[in-house]
Amino acid sequence: MSGRAQLMWDEAVTGYDFGPGHPMDPVRLILTRRLVSALGLDREVEVVGAKPAGESTLRLVHREDYIEAVKAASADPRAADGAYGIGTLDDPAFTGMHEVSSLIAGLSVGAAEAVWRGETQHAVNFAGGLHHAMPGGAAGFCIYNDASLAIARLLELGAERVAYVDVDVHHGDGVQAAFWEDPRVLTISLHEHPRTLFPQTGWPEETGGGAGEGAAVNVALPAGTGDAGWLRAFHAVVPELIADFRPQVLVTQHGADTHFEDPLAHLAVSLDAQRAVQMTCHSLAHEYADGRWVALGGGGYAVTDVVPRSWAHLVGIAAGRQIAPETVIPESWRQEVFARTRELAPGRMTDGRWPVVFREWEAGYDPADRLDQAVLAVRRAVFPLRGLLA
Repeated sequence: MSGRAQLMWDEAVTGYDFGPGHPMDPVRLILTRRLVSALGLDREVEVVGAKPAGESTLRLVHREDYIEAVKAASADPRAADGAYGIGTLDDPAFTGMHEVSSLIAGLSVGAAEAVWRGETQHAVNFAGGLHHAMPGGAAGFCIYNDASLAIARLLELGAERVAYVDVDVHHGDGVQAAFWEDPRVLTISLHEHPRTLFPQTGWPEETGGGAGEGAAVNVALPAGTGDAGWLRAFHAVVPELIADFRPQVLVTQHGADTHFEDPLAHLAVSLDAQRAVQMTCHSLAHEYADGRWVALGGGGYAVTDVVPRSWAHLVGIAAGRQIAPETVIPESWRQEVFARTRELAPGRMTDGRWPVVFREWEAGYDPADRLDQAVLAVRRAVFPLRGLLA
């Protein structure tokens, strides 16, 4: 097995561009890549490309008619069919959308293949994590669901247990839908409550169907939840379920939009807490999945101040060279941020909240507390289905 983590990257992913003014600004990808390099992480990872996902791979999750609709809109954006969620305000059609979406999917599938085949233990695709795309439609800035495709490829290669942990502020609805009835895939999503945020799904009562009952887990957090509550909820649910399921591969989605500066959501999580969860996911992969870890990006719309730092931390953790929170950001990167965005870049790799302190669930809970109510709801909905004490 390679001693180095793989960073999946192709400059062409910056072509995933819905146009001026759209929140999903591809500058967040190029700035992340440049920060990874400026911090010296290129020496610690193997930078790897991959072929775009072919149609046979895309059909592991997506319907053929939808793929054809994406290709048609890609060739002529005026031909976009809104019935497939393309050409909408969230998902405007653009020339080349099929090609670049297939490339992002191919990078995540390539990451999964490399981890499964033992070419590396950890693989990161921060351009991925497009978790809202459905089998038959685009949604929430997502055209092809690379996370679902990576998992489906793992199953095709022979994996019998894959765990997916999604800490984006939005519910990982597309991945949940893809594996709703599949007991081989445990999907866990930690997100802002559907009462207050798109896509209005991810209630604790959504637990899977058929043979997959109990394999979908949703932690719906009250708006305003900060570091202590977010970490408390994560640790009250995720490690116990992963320990019980014992996945062969851990796939994680690290949307940075839980951050208190994110303009599209209402949680109040810091960069330091995001880093803490990344570290825990890394530990869970080693403890229960023989180190096999595929880490993806996701949402995140504070594109200069938050996203590059959060995902640079993720790459450092996967590479085995954690970036200390107090690290000063190289001036060369700060200058590039200003040149590209005319915004002032942050000076350090922290929000000043490290180490982040939270109260463990085992220490007791308050049934009148809204955060604890959210945790109790999901434990009562799912844990008994899995033979665990709620």
